[in-house]
Amino acid sequence: MKRGLFVGRFQPYHTGHHQALLNGLKKVDEMIIVIGSSKESFQPENPFTAGERIEMISEALKESKIYEKCFIIPVEDIKEYALWTQRIKSFCPNFDIVFSNNPLVKELFEADGYKVEKMVSDNGHIDSTKVRKKILNKKSLSDVLPKSVETYLKKINAQKRIKSILEDEIKQ
Repeated sequence: MKRGLFVGRFQPYHTGHHQALLNGLKKVDEMIIVIGSSKESFQPENPFTAGERIEMISEALKESKIYEKCFIIPVEDIKEYALWTQRIKSFCPNFDIVFSNNPLVKELFEADGYKVEKMVSDNGHIDSTKVRKKILNKKSLSDVLPKSVETYLKKINAQKRIKSILEDEIKQ
């Protein structure tokens, strides 16, 4: 059985992430999805908790009927990069390949002996910053989020949260 590793903050999990995950699953039997910065939440760049990110990713995986092929593991950051891959490995089942577009993640895992491949999305470039702005401005999200994630974010009133966080940031 071949396992892949996919690390991200997923603030929020969007269709770019999802399409890249689906493409990665064509090369491995299972995927370990590591939620990075798991202790970070209620911040402009990290508005959602690790638990909320687990729920939104789980809903998208169920929607695509691939939930059984994935592990979702939250891992808090450490700023000592020489130890970072060891930390990831200590939280995760064994894996054979790492999927990432982040040059630092690539460098760190390659230095640790792993093959690293770029995550490929057929949806063009979508980034979470733009998605959060769309949420804040009550724009349509159907082109950037899996339907189940859009539903989940409405349920937790993500627009209100992001607005409150940004208002609080301005006051400081």
